[in-house]
Amino acid sequence: MSTTADLVDALKAELKSARITYAALAPKLGLAESSVKRMFAKGDMPLSRIDQVLGVLKMDFAELARRIADAQPQRSELTLEQERAMVADRKLLLFAISCLSQWTFEQILATYRITEAEGVRLMARLDRLGVIELRPLNRYRIKVAKTFRWRPDGPVMRYFREQVVPDYFNGGFDGEGDLLLLVHGQVGRAHAALFNERLTRLAQDFAQQHLADQKLPAELKRPFTLVIGMRSWLFAAFRDLQRAPVP
Repeated sequence: MSTTADLVDALKAELKSARITYAALAPKLGLAESSVKRMFAKGDMPLSRIDQVLGVLKMDFAELARRIADAQPQRSELTLEQERAMVADRKLLLFAISCLSQWTFEQILATYRITEAEGVRLMARLDRLGVIELRPLNRYRIKVAKTFRWRPDGPVMRYFREQVVPDYFNGGFDGEGDLLLLVHGQVGRAHAALFNERLTRLAQDFAQQHLADQKLPAELKRPFTLVIGMRSWLFAAFRDLQRAPVP
């Protein structure tokens, strides 16, 4: 729930965006400019006064609340308890991944054998877990940042390593649009960091294309999964053959 200070700060931002000065606002509120300045400086005003300012801005309270919610800091990762809840219910994990991919509620139900009642229950759980903010008509707002990632050694990534990775790499990668490359080499530390940045941008490009193609008809789309990894590593079967580094 937003505090009065949050509401006042949001009003300040909206007034600035609309280029409405305190001097211009004062007569519309029936106040002196000095009173308006003092009111905003204290960051405290009754709801009736907030309604008056919203009237000047031609906004309603619900819209202001949405602006405040959208401006709240987003999570970069979930807690261990939240991730454990995800892997304990595969349908919940499915809904979480679908929401993070910004599928609509209707798209999820049309793609998977999940009833509407189940879907509503799962969305409500994701809301309680802080992954989404559930809105009317089963719409939602993502509450995690664009930089969000699962905990590197957390429950979800362990689940993926144990259950998903073997299934993923068991494929032949010989279908239309499929590709599998394995490249090994030695590069400088600075260059390794640059490669990580470029790979991150590639992942972001893939995610953006996914969003752009949501409007395409179903027959023109296929589900793809992009896996990107880079680590300092040598295949276990080769490790005992490696010479000790020269001191």
